[in-house]
Amino acid sequence: MRLLTHNMLASNVRGATTGYPLKLEAAKWVTKEVELNADFLRGLLPKIDWRALVAATRALGLPELLPEEQPPEEEIFAEGAANVEGSAIRRIHHALLEIHVQEGSLVCPDTSRCFPIDKGIPNMMLHEDEV
Repeated sequence: MRLLTHNMLASNVRGATTGYPLKLEAAKWVTKEVELNADFLRGLLPKIDWRALVAATRALGLPELLPEEQPPEEEIFAEGAANVEGSAIRRIHHALLEIHVQEGSLVCPDTSRCFPIDKGIPNMMLHEDEV
């Protein structure tokens, strides 16, 4: 599961008021290199909950990957930034698209319901009594 996916998921368990953001508890994660596409990131970034993304990277033990506040768009998409190692766009790309959580769980912030992640796939299925 990419952190992009994590950023979009919410719990629909009965009793959950928002069910978002899910707390990430990763037992195993890997990095898989993906070609950077600045236009894709430009369209995606307005849809991303920055604080949830930062919390997810912190949960993985990567506290220095992203700053607390989202960098300005001018910095992220500056001319040639995609070619500079460690630039904002490269770090954001890495966090959203190259980090894959293989094993672990997602925890609802409202109900503490645990959703397992197995082989990179989060199981968000609800039990009958949770609907």
